[in-house]
Amino acid sequence: MIKVNNVRLNPDYTDSDFKIAISKKLKIKPEDIKTFSILKKSLDARKKNDIKFIFSFKVNLKTNENKVLKRFEQNEVSLYIDEKYLFKKSQIATKPLIVGSGPAGLFCAYVLIKSGLRPIIVERGERIEDRVKSVENFFKNGILSEESNIQFGEGGAGTFSDGKLNTGISDKRIKLVLETFVEFGAPKEILYEQKPHIGTDILRKVIINMRKFIIDNGGEFLFSTKFIDFTAENNKIKSAIVNQNNEIREIKCDSIILAIGHSARDTFYMLYDKKLKIEQKPFAVGVRIEHKQELINKIQYGENFNNKHLPVADYKTFAHLNNGRTVYSFCMCPGGYVVAAASENGMIATNGMSNYLRDSENANSAVLVNITPEDFGSTHPLAGIEFQRNIEKNAYNISKSYKAPAQTVDSFLFNGENKIKSVKPTYRPDVVLTDLNKVLPEFICNSLKEGLLLINEKLNGFTCKDALLIAPETRSSSPVKINRNEFFCANIDGLYPCGEGAGYAGGITSAAVDGIKVAEKIIERS
Repeated sequence: MIKVNNVRLNPDYTDSDFKIAISKKLKIKPEDIKTFSILKKSLDARKKNDIKFIFSFKVNLKTNENKVLKRFEQNEVSLYIDEKYLFKKSQIATKPLIVGSGPAGLFCAYVLIKSGLRPIIVERGERIEDRVKSVENFFKNGILSEESNIQFGEGGAGTFSDGKLNTGISDKRIKLVLETFVEFGAPKEILYEQKPHIGTDILRKVIINMRKFIIDNGGEFLFSTKFIDFTAENNKIKSAIVNQNNEIREIKCDSIILAIGHSARDTFYMLYDKKLKIEQKPFAVGVRIEHKQELINKIQYGENFNNKHLPVADYKTFAHLNNGRTVYSFCMCPGGYVVAAASENGMIATNGMSNYLRDSENANSAVLVNITPEDFGSTHPLAGIEFQRNIEKNAYNISKSYKAPAQTVDSFLFNGENKIKSVKPTYRPDVVLTDLNKVLPEFICNSLKEGLLLINEKLNGFTCKDALLIAPETRSSSPVKINRNEFFCANIDGLYPCGEGAGYAGGITSAAVDGIKVAEKIIERS
């Protein structure tokens, strides 16, 4: 088979246009094409009067493929090679213990299962069916469960997100991640979309199906079970200590995978007390900005903003500041919601979430300022956590509830009216209009002000008066990194830091990939 790149089609294309477009590209007759399927699909909206979808296909020809290949440059038409992931079989019947059932933990468990091992997955939060109820209770009544919320529970923080699967890493394991999601119920389009997403609604079903598969093949889930300690002998893991429904249990094991996520602050402190080597790591802090989705469509598509053949528009943008910092968008949720993402009492944090159809009236994105360890005010390895906590506590003290502090862009940038207008906040339980300069450190506010104005030069209308800023966004990534060696172990053998919380990923896909890598190391060593 051959790979055919850069096939351009109008937004109103139909499936019947594919074969004709491929044949024109290859300069052959349509009947010379035996089979074809989509490899990649992206959108080119740089010229708003000439928006195109761009496809790559894998194609099986009836004619001599070598003759066709010789006529084109490698970047246009090339030989297609399908690389399959090969699961290696383990010869030892061990039961690794995985702490956390986010993407890193789930995919680590999946690969271990496929290799013949029988992992135990310990999750401090609830299974999805119960977790959704706890989160909804928080949204509706402001009653926070510190153990089962948007950060903790089956599926991890990504369960209540847009379910974005695009990533900045390049790794052959990404294909396995996407194919596995499809196997368990995700739309097939994620295999070829440039910016694949599942949506929180479909992602929940996929995760439940993964859980059932793992259990059916010998894995075990312990929900509402908190990892609180471990034992080691001769610097090797001997057991995990967990609190299961207020009962302390010791689980014998020789491997503990720490797929704990970026918000397991109490666990980080426990690990620090146990002398794990942990270091500070840069992250980012800022706000969520909420616009009308129709405005974002107009900014990105121009006069085509109402074209029913185009997806709801998104954006990814940044601005380099005079002070050396960068302000950038993160986790943009078209047709989405700003959500309450606190995991500790008396603190406020925000995040973004979308369903698969992205059909909310509003769009939102984090607008963040990069934070370095020099900003933490301490050399303590966990100082970044306290930096986050101080902002979240401050937000709660100003609000005097879990209602998030909010301010219009007009008020924040231009001292205009701080009054909700056409952009109605989607955050629940609610927002409290206030001056965000009282919520965030001065250097963050000053950076946001400069950055928003620079971004508006790229995305004209971004700083419209009606846009709403909701604070704070503090959980963009982990503020720490747990060191690991060439075997992916920490300084205690058999303890495997993994995923975003440990500082080795940044999103669903990269966390899943890291979980796979850790599983591979465990299988190799077994």
